[in-house]
Amino acid sequence: MFSPSFPASKLLRMACLMATWVKDALQLAGLVAKRRSRGRHRRRREPRACFGELLHIDGSPHAWLSGAPDTRATLIAVPDDATSRLLYAQFWERETTQAVMTALWEVFTTYGLPMALYSDRAAWAFYTPTAKGPVDKKRLTQVGRALAQLGVEHIPAYSPQARGRSERLNRTLQDRLVNELRVAGISEVAGANVYLREIFLPQHNATFAHPPRDPASAWVPLGEVDLDQILCHQETRTVGQDNTVPWDRVVLQIAKQPGRRTCAGLEVLVRRHLDGRHSVWRGTQRLGCFDAAGRPVDAAAAVHGRQNRPRTSRLDRPQRTAAGPLRPQASL
Repeated sequence: MFSPSFPASKLLRMACLMATWVKDALQLAGLVAKRRSRGRHRRRREPRACFGELLHIDGSPHAWLSGAPDTRATLIAVPDDATSRLLYAQFWERETTQAVMTALWEVFTTYGLPMALYSDRAAWAFYTPTAKGPVDKKRLTQVGRALAQLGVEHIPAYSPQARGRSERLNRTLQDRLVNELRVAGISEVAGANVYLREIFLPQHNATFAHPPRDPASAWVPLGEVDLDQILCHQETRTVGQDNTVPWDRVVLQIAKQPGRRTCAGLEVLVRRHLDGRHSVWRGTQRLGCFDAAGRPVDAAAAVHGRQNRPRTSRLDRPQRTAAGPLRPQASL
């Protein structure tokens, strides 16, 4: 004889299986919508311990200038994860490769090389074969290639929650900076960038920055690294029969090289630097240096004349003042 609980449990199990089968059949027929599964339990990530251990970079398009409602600029910001210190903030037309590389150039020349950089999966940052899918770590963008050459780990964000610190910073800046620019009567981007560097950044860091948990610095000194040859757009080209190299609607005419009858057929590396110059290389040999229009220039004079400083956005061409942030002590 069975106890009453045994058949009752069997009937309950059959009822549950039948309900599951009916639900699956209705969803397959499109008569019942599938419920969205709950996300897994997440814990808030602790900030990194050392200054320079991890940097964030993000662009925030917004109507920053209330006095010029038709001007919509993008604020490129680079905060430090351990200290919440804002290391760089400038307005650009868009979040482009040039804008990001210029921001990195400013940070690296001021502080050194960080251990890692955290960003979203924008087109300048990563190649993503499928939308919202994993990034292709073997196919690098220009920024990814530069970071790999410098030994800086590039970490992609896969969810808005993962970029929480950058998103909170953007909200803080949109709340405070818009009002400050309006009170200051600034309605053009060049003046806004000067205000950012000279007034807003020191005040922001005095309010929000805090000491790291570990006082040791994670910055690595640049040493003999030539950022001009790394933070640039570079591609491989083949020299034509007339000793020219076409590059983005510019034709670079290579002069006759000592000890070589012609350069035709050579595979060369063409670089477009942040200040607009072009240079053509075969290994460690520079075959030519050109201005933005493709006219030959003296390489040494061009480098010394610009003092290794990349140009700013076309929206903004003021002279940069002396850096305000404190420089960390080099270690590692």
